[in-house]
Amino acid sequence: MDAIIRIKDLGKTFTGKENNKDNQVEALRNINLEIHKGNIYGIIGMSGAGKSTLVRCLNFLERPTSGTVYIEGMDLSTMKDSVLRQTRTQISMIFQHFNLLMQRTVVDNICFPMYITGYSKKDARRRALELLEIVDLTEKAEAYPAQLSGGQKQRVAIARALATNPKILLCDEATSALDPTTTKAILKLLKEINETYGITIVIITHEMTVVQEICSHVAIIEKGELAESGTVEEVFTNPHTDAAKRLVFQTAQGTLQMKGKRCIRIVFNEISSFEPVISNMVLECKAPANILLADTRNINGIAHGQMILQLPEEEHLANKMIHYLKERKLTVEEVDDYVG
Repeated sequence: MDAIIRIKDLGKTFTGKENNKDNQVEALRNINLEIHKGNIYGIIGMSGAGKSTLVRCLNFLERPTSGTVYIEGMDLSTMKDSVLRQTRTQISMIFQHFNLLMQRTVVDNICFPMYITGYSKKDARRRALELLEIVDLTEKAEAYPAQLSGGQKQRVAIARALATNPKILLCDEATSALDPTTTKAILKLLKEINETYGITIVIITHEMTVVQEICSHVAIIEKGELAESGTVEEVFTNPHTDAAKRLVFQTAQGTLQMKGKRCIRIVFNEISSFEPVISNMVLECKAPANILLADTRNINGIAHGQMILQLPEEEHLANKMIHYLKERKLTVEEVDDYVG
């Protein structure tokens, strides 16, 4: 399958006003990534990792310092400005703070990008009302943004982004300003849009829960570099890099004041997550294990869980527990420096 988005050797360096080389910030370095049509692709990293710069490079709102981006095989770096502007109509964006025009009604906000691309007022309004029905906000057509909740504003922003029938939807921290319940509703809407219209969605976020909720694939960005990429299930089940492990294990601050040092991480699948395997292990080995983290999540409709256990200090008991778990086909790996 050909990639709808291909990022090749992409780098971005910001230079201060004096154009002084000593005043440069290298935001991205040598990013190579492919995103296929119909994916919901998560790009995740902590603040300052470079993920928001990357998403702005995907449509050349931010022009890379090196490398390029291909959209359906077309190199954005070689396009004339007029062709690039036309290509951008197929790459819509939604933002953390909605970016609505406060002096315009909801329906006029949605019509705005259509006016720019040459729709008549009649056709633009008809399309806007269709989109309001899709995002379940028909009754708010003549309301102003100030009269809407955060979730309603983001639904308007999604409707506006869909106005020009894009092939790609870029979401830059689109749920970060929303409460958890509203976040779930917006993510559910995005997934429905992806499934119904086949729009490729790229989600920029710092929250692993957002990625696990709806994404099929994920790339982890750290300090401007691509640390790891793959399916969400692969990265969640078996993270290879320290950056991925920090996001999956949620160990930014660790667990303090624990006596034992030997810890393991267990990953459950859709079958083992419903078995009392830890209780059975304790009974079988006749020794306790301390649960430091327990987490069950839904990844693409399948139950996945993880636990981090502190094992007994006696080596033979710890080894016996690990053997017991592996015999039951669980993924087991030792976690270094989890307690301190």
